[in-house]
Amino acid sequence: MLLKAYRLMYQAACMAAVYEENRPVCKYVHSTSRGHEAIQIAAGMQLMPWDYASPYYRDDSMLLAMGFTPYELMLQLLAKADDPASAGRSYYCHPNSLDPDKPCIPHQSSATGMQVIPATGMAQGIKYLEQSGAAVLRKGPKGEAPVVLCSLGDGSVTEGEVSEAWQSAVLWELPIIYLVQDNEWGISVSADEARAMDAYEYAAGFKGMERMRVDGSDFEECLHAMNAAISYVRQERKPILVHACVPLLGHHTSGVRKEWYRPADDLALHGAKDPLPLLRMRLLETGMSADALLSLEADIRKNIDLDFDRAKEAPEPLADTVNQHVFAPATVTAEKGIRMPEAGTKVMMVDAALHAVEEILHDFREAIFFGQDVGGRLGGVFREAATLAEKFGDNRVYNTAIQEAYIIGSTSGLSAVGVKPIVEIQFADYLYPGFNQLVTEISKSCYLSAGKFPVQTLVRIPIGAYGGGGPYHSGSVESTLLSIKGIKVVYPSNAADMKGLMKAAFLDPNPVVMLEHKGLYWSKVPGTQGAITVEPAKDYVIPLGKGRVVQSAHPRDVKKGDTICIITYGMGVYWSLAAAAAFPGQVEIIDLRTLFPLDEELVFNTVNKHGKCLVLTEEQLNNSFAQAFAGRIQRNCFKSLDAPVFTLGALDLPAVPMNVILENAMLPNPEKVRAVIKELLAY
Repeated sequence: MLLKAYRLMYQAACMAAVYEENRPVCKYVHSTSRGHEAIQIAAGMQLMPWDYASPYYRDDSMLLAMGFTPYELMLQLLAKADDPASAGRSYYCHPNSLDPDKPCIPHQSSATGMQVIPATGMAQGIKYLEQSGAAVLRKGPKGEAPVVLCSLGDGSVTEGEVSEAWQSAVLWELPIIYLVQDNEWGISVSADEARAMDAYEYAAGFKGMERMRVDGSDFEECLHAMNAAISYVRQERKPILVHACVPLLGHHTSGVRKEWYRPADDLALHGAKDPLPLLRMRLLETGMSADALLSLEADIRKNIDLDFDRAKEAPEPLADTVNQHVFAPATVTAEKGIRMPEAGTKVMMVDAALHAVEEILHDFREAIFFGQDVGGRLGGVFREAATLAEKFGDNRVYNTAIQEAYIIGSTSGLSAVGVKPIVEIQFADYLYPGFNQLVTEISKSCYLSAGKFPVQTLVRIPIGAYGGGGPYHSGSVESTLLSIKGIKVVYPSNAADMKGLMKAAFLDPNPVVMLEHKGLYWSKVPGTQGAITVEPAKDYVIPLGKGRVVQSAHPRDVKKGDTICIITYGMGVYWSLAAAAAFPGQVEIIDLRTLFPLDEELVFNTVNKHGKCLVLTEEQLNNSFAQAFAGRIQRNCFKSLDAPVFTLGALDLPAVPMNVILENAMLPNPEKVRAVIKELLAY
């Protein structure tokens, strides 16, 4: 065991040396594990192929111990086409792997501490799969239970999202090991500047978190500590923190040099704790000869040089692969099922959503639903989850704390272990704490893993203004969401679409955010009775990216060139219908239904037919999705236009005011839409 560890440790040291000697070739930013090798190798050697891991950007020794070859890591270092993790898309030591001979590693980002929530989500998913007896749960050959290892630097422990994850881990007793590697530096920020306590001391505040300290320079101590930690979690199914004190011998990154900010006495202090000579000395003490070690070291360095030369010559990615793997192929590609059953009854949008989720939970044992107040006691603040916990159990439908980052980010880990999560953020205004996870982890996972780890998640978000909801319960966030590449955004306007899109969104292997207008849930807003429709059959689905013609213009008026079209969604559909009543036969209305992907074919064909177009949104207009889409329409339909593409939205105010008079003044309404229609028709 000691000799195997030394081989790996010397490999890692030689790799770091080769990278440093070839800085012009190693042009992409990278970090190495120099100083951290002992604890990383001790951890990597003891993880099993049925386990899960979430390394961080300095863990190349851990990856070697898991079975990755130096050549594979070098391909990622040089961003080569054959990089097995990302096909040249991501940094060195940002692994992901589905190799059955290694622990499963989902997409890993660079954002410090952000991996802790997805990793905890993996443990959350494992616990659910164990409880439900699901066949998709990875196990050892003798039924051994999997564990999750989450590796992070001590500087990242100060991130608030780490606290959210640890709270969840101890509350739900999740099978996860948090390995904190503490080298007392966060780039140029020293431990004294950055923290009031280290991770071991901080973890004492999380009741139920077992803890241990270990000298991260002593391989044998690390080996015993990690064996104890992994065995504890494998048997007890509870979280543990391992705090390893390690020296930092390399640079923070290849571009941020240690000599720029670390004094000589600090470098000397860390150098004295180098685990490599310490393990070498231990091998000599056990009877291994110095000549044998020298021969071993020479062979390792020779092979590392050969691997590096081979990696340099490996092919670069082809430019035409840059668009690959943004999304996994959609499951639902055509409208199917019965939209209006003969004996169907009419339902409100909120009930259509409730019934859709109930049917999903009934048909898919791997599906779960959680979020703020969706559990059995309340069933959602809009009653959108009423009775679900009673029907399916508290292990499948349950409340969470006020942790938007955890609610969203955990779905990445849940998806990686085979769970299919549906989660809810209580109001669109409170999405922003979860944005970090949505952008950093979820949206990039499929692309940066070269398609291996799309995140199947459905995020439900009540949205929109009506009746004096005020500045923190009425906001629209679609433009902000649509600035994220790698997610899909759905926005139904009636019960039938709600159910069909909900089913398709759940079945989609990619992350989907479903925006559900609160004012349409019960059709309490005057003029929105059309949102109440016959409930579609259980098998009804609508493919994402297909709009709907809500109202057609009369062919007679189209032929006369006396028509316009309105492109809208959500509440805009009902403002448009009310306004169009004053212009019979002259207004065609398109409900986008999905904001990404967009049904551009339907929109452009409709605009070309009429020559005049209004894009209508509830959002504040300036720099909005509506304005951007109007620009695309203008470019693609320019030759057919008889007027500029008009836009209408809310006033450009920081928030929706509470008073209903002020709220109404801010928002579009049928009167404002009628005025624009009249102006467009007069062009």
